[in-house]
Amino acid sequence: MNRFELLVDGQSAGELDYQIRDNTIVLTHTEIDPSHQGSGLGGELVRGALNLIRAETDYRVVPSCPFAGPWIDKHPEYQDLLTR
Repeated sequence: MNRFELLVDGQSAGELDYQIRDNTIVLTHTEIDPSHQGSGLGGELVRGALNLIRAETDYRVVPSCPFAGPWIDKHPEYQDLLTR
């Protein structure tokens, strides 16, 4: 399993799991530590992962995660990653 990890004060506060299939990266699961839920860190984690994917790959993004998919729907600046 591959994952992006969000650190707060050097401690893991959340993770976004993904799988790579050919030229596609499938976002499979987002989880924020319960002590940090409700503070916007889930969105920060997804945004950071998408920015990294955009900057370092030409992968198409498939958000199968029930958090990442709706988040991308609400942020049109990331829609291009769905059709690369």
